[in-house]
Amino acid sequence: MRGLIGIWRLLRLTLHVLHGLALVKLRFGAYTPQQRQARVRWWSGKMLRLLGITLGSQGQARPGAKLLVSNHVSWLDIAAVHAVMPEARFVSKADVKHWPLIGTLVTAVGSLYIERASKRDALRVVHQCAEALRAGDTIAFFPEGTTGPGPELLPFHGNLLQAAIATELPVQPLVLRWQEPGQRFSRSAQFIGDTTLLQSIWRVVTARGLAIELQILPAHATAHADRRLLAEHLRELIAAKLS
Repeated sequence: MRGLIGIWRLLRLTLHVLHGLALVKLRFGAYTPQQRQARVRWWSGKMLRLLGITLGSQGQARPGAKLLVSNHVSWLDIAAVHAVMPEARFVSKADVKHWPLIGTLVTAVGSLYIERASKRDALRVVHQCAEALRAGDTIAFFPEGTTGPGPELLPFHGNLLQAAIATELPVQPLVLRWQEPGQRFSRSAQFIGDTTLLQSIWRVVTARGLAIELQILPAHATAHADRRLLAEHLRELIAAKLS
């Protein structure tokens, strides 16, 4: 039975992705920024619903330009954030840009790309993020740099926090908690170790009662902050909420 449900969800997901590509190719360029955000919110929320995922949210996002910092568990984390905060422009690893179908969608919503192995490229992206923040954008990134198991956070990398510090704009932490019946931290949502993307997708589409809770914590000032200390402080705040 789970297999049949999984196949049905995969079919619906495929059609939804193709619909998103059609919107991007044919209409996105004519939308106002507000219309784009409304479409991003709708598309992301529907994607979660098609996969049988319940989304809950707590807290209030600070209006205006800010840097969002979140823990990272699943390839669906960005969709969950966009369903609540569609204005967010994520910093993604460079190879995502070349993923079939998904790369086109990720680029269309204003993502910034970084070569994680290159210190020089990190500096370029810091400047790019700072320019976007000055222009009034909301930038988001995962300081762990990769997906973690859920309850235990990986070390935070604070390089991109320098963009907020340089512009003296606030950082707002987010807490993502994936759950399913009988598990405080969902194993189906995990995308770690030797798990391939296809294996992870199958676990998600065959899961029962999968849910994600997004908690928006208060924003923090960054003027004259030390990025390493700020990164550690943000990690402690998110870890405390997860525990």
